[in-house]
Amino acid sequence: MTPLPYHEDPRPDPRMLAPRAAVRSNAPRLSLNGHWRFDMAETVAEAPAGFADPGYDDGGWAELPVPAHWQLHGYGRPAYTNTRYPFPIDPPRVPTENPTGSYRRTVAVPAEWAGERIVLRFEGVDSCFAAWVNGHEVGTAQGSRLPSEFDVTEAVRPGAENLVAVRVHQWSAGSYLEDQDMWWMSGIFRDVALLARPAGGVADVFVHAGYEDGVGSLRVDVPGGARVLVPELGIDAAAGDDVRVDGVQPWSAEVPRLYDLRVVTPGERVDLRVGFRTVRISDGLLTVNGERVLLRGVNRHEFHPDRGRAVTGQDMLDDVLLMKRHNINAVRTSHYPPHPHFLELCDEYGLYVVDECDLETHGFVHVGWRGNPTDDPAWGDAYEDRMRRMVERDKNHACVIMWSLGNESWTGRNLERMYRYAHDRDPGRPVHYEHCPDGRWSDVYSRMYASQAETDLIGRREEPARGVDPVQDAARRAAPFVLCEYAHAMGNGPGGLTEYQELFESHPRCQGGFVWEWIDHGIRTRDGEGREFFGYGGDFGEELHDGNFVADGLLFPDRTPSPGLHEFAKVIEPVRITGTPDGRLRITNLHEVRDLAHLRFRWTVAEDGIEVEAGELDLPAVAAGGSVELDRPAEAGGDAETWLTVRAVLAADEPWAPAGHEVAWGQVQLAARPRTAAALTGGAVALDRVRGVLTEVADIPVDGPRLDAWRAPTDNDRIPHDSAADAWRTIGLHRLRHRVVDVRDEDGGVVVRTRSAPAALDAGFLSTMRWAPLAGGGLLLDVSVRPEGDWTGPIPRLGLAWSLPAELDRVTWYGGGPGEAYPDTRRAARIGRFTSSVDDLQTPYVMPQENGRRAGVRWAELTGRGGGLRIEALPTDDGDPETFGLTVRRWTSADLDAALHPVDLVPGDRVRLTVDMAHRGVGTASCGPDVLPQHELHAAPARLRLALTRA
Repeated sequence: MTPLPYHEDPRPDPRMLAPRAAVRSNAPRLSLNGHWRFDMAETVAEAPAGFADPGYDDGGWAELPVPAHWQLHGYGRPAYTNTRYPFPIDPPRVPTENPTGSYRRTVAVPAEWAGERIVLRFEGVDSCFAAWVNGHEVGTAQGSRLPSEFDVTEAVRPGAENLVAVRVHQWSAGSYLEDQDMWWMSGIFRDVALLARPAGGVADVFVHAGYEDGVGSLRVDVPGGARVLVPELGIDAAAGDDVRVDGVQPWSAEVPRLYDLRVVTPGERVDLRVGFRTVRISDGLLTVNGERVLLRGVNRHEFHPDRGRAVTGQDMLDDVLLMKRHNINAVRTSHYPPHPHFLELCDEYGLYVVDECDLETHGFVHVGWRGNPTDDPAWGDAYEDRMRRMVERDKNHACVIMWSLGNESWTGRNLERMYRYAHDRDPGRPVHYEHCPDGRWSDVYSRMYASQAETDLIGRREEPARGVDPVQDAARRAAPFVLCEYAHAMGNGPGGLTEYQELFESHPRCQGGFVWEWIDHGIRTRDGEGREFFGYGGDFGEELHDGNFVADGLLFPDRTPSPGLHEFAKVIEPVRITGTPDGRLRITNLHEVRDLAHLRFRWTVAEDGIEVEAGELDLPAVAAGGSVELDRPAEAGGDAETWLTVRAVLAADEPWAPAGHEVAWGQVQLAARPRTAAALTGGAVALDRVRGVLTEVADIPVDGPRLDAWRAPTDNDRIPHDSAADAWRTIGLHRLRHRVVDVRDEDGGVVVRTRSAPAALDAGFLSTMRWAPLAGGGLLLDVSVRPEGDWTGPIPRLGLAWSLPAELDRVTWYGGGPGEAYPDTRRAARIGRFTSSVDDLQTPYVMPQENGRRAGVRWAELTGRGGGLRIEALPTDDGDPETFGLTVRRWTSADLDAALHPVDLVPGDRVRLTVDMAHRGVGTASCGPDVLPQHELHAAPARLRLALTRA
């Protein structure tokens, strides 16, 4: 039988050195990052022969930076698929058309390295490579996001220039294990270095630093022995000694206390930052230092819109700071180990980490899991090798509280090998895996996108059985529950976060989860006119792609927080500020270990959105998990709508945010909005009696309103099978036609009845609009809507659509803000007075969709040169809410629906205003539960009264 070429052989190369911990050492190191000579071939056979020979002439080659992906530098194109392999499923074989990059560079190795053991280390190469030094092949490796090291002592010439050559293949056997819902991009994308390993150095180090009942424990395992020093704790011990540590402060995500630890041998000094903490599953709960943890987490792919997965230290720090500033306390490293520096940052700033192995075989689902390597013994060494390299690299990080075997690779014997390796090597951490139906090979019960109703059952330990082994099922039922993915943050959403958090806080077993995901993977690009946008699947000529499903994060590609991140931060805030039924103020500390001494509580009182009083609460000590009730610091002093707002802000600078940074907030209404009647007067109404629409109000030309039941579908509306958007299009909600039933003068005003309905159906809406002049100018609109015919499913909205002059380019409103809000994404909208340009009201989702709605609006003013229009909600005699939803755009919903990218949206010569009477929630149905029943919208009678006056 012909041997497999190395790029199609899944077995690890025996020349690869045993993996070891990532450490900071005083041993000499030469970075090989920088510009390399580079050549691209379309097949392995066409790659230049002899390129690794020092005498090879590469004068005609280009240069490529390392780290980098070659597709982002003009060699081939990035391609996105969610689950489907972009090559035929024929493991371990890959296509002959296999783009292959050849890299060359020279490095001057110091003469003083003579006699040392020299190691060539790669932190990450996608997807397979072979390396040469001075023409000598030193090894091959797969496992794109895992380190690999090779002994190159015999090949290196200290005191001279040395040639390092690397051949990288886009496709390999390893590609079958790396189907991780991301861009397929290739190359040397993490750091490369030459290391001088001194005789008598620190071959490896494993720090065991525990904490229990106020006492720390320390043991540091070092092959061959060493001294272990922790100066701050007065520790000077031999490696392997068990040391009791009194007076130590434990590490947690809330208080990430680290100690500098030094490992010293005659040949080397290694510096580590160590946190004392114990992770344990106890009585069915996941605990850190004996305390149940609630994971307020995100799934994080490594990504930058210009560099792909070749992220910098600044990119990583930006991520960590944004997470901490938005109350996030946990990260799942989906679906591979991150750059090692990211874990150092998580240690330092305080984030719990589920460290996930570089494994996903999701594409086999499309062939019924036939040939899946997970249960193929021929791939067993490859699976265990990947787990081993992750565990050994990352084992000293306090932030890592669980190992994860990987993602969506179904089930089989190779997972058991991974699980056993992790447990045998590191029994101090639980192991996670989601995709096995009965929870085998996982110490926690993990699920993706379980609905709120199912999560409630799981929290009660009343969920249905999963699997056929009753013993295993009983073990799963007794385990803590974690949603490793939930709340798919794609486009406008995710909705339903509040309901999930209520379950996490009410059921101890439900220990939170990880929103999918952290960042949109849009690649910065330009259209034919030079306009910049973020590209997604299909924008680069892929023959197989999954569209904008790669844009499903809480951050936009440039790391601007989306409305979803603001909502998530509010829902998971670690301090809850509420009113009590008896008129007091309750402050609840949701931290797990930290009291509230690090916060100040500032309050303001506002009447109709204008601040009239302010101060600071004098808060007693509130321990973690405790609460306190206080008298309200102020009461309403007038007849205006009055709100008390209390903000919890940092009292002093923290490493992750400055003093004054807002951690949490709450509002209590002190006085309701007065119910006042509008004074009417006689006069003409500027109305087009044929079309039944207004043509002028307050000296401003208008066109409208028309009843609107449509919104440009969100990703959550349009992506699922049998989607809501498909149903709406089938009905024809995007193409309502209007028939004026009658126009009559009545009681000094005008009544217009209009039937709005789609073609081909007998269902519609009958709207009655009563127009009357207001004393002092302006108009009163009293509109009621009644559905007619058979309406069985949900509708997106009931609104009033207007066209206004384009010069009305500023909006001031009193109501929910400052950001967009929908019925199931409005926790982050506080009541106040806000001002914005029309352009800034828009949310630039990577794929355009319904956006920018402001909720709970009492009044709004649209202004421009020479005046403007004020719209105010008035009370109705049947008690309907005196608020509306507000959307103001420079394009229509049809324009928004047709656009593929924000640059496709060209401002028109009118401003489009929609005043919502009702609106459907957004849910998370692009991957997860649809809109919850309480946030659904069905065709039903609705009413709204508005005063339209000059602003």
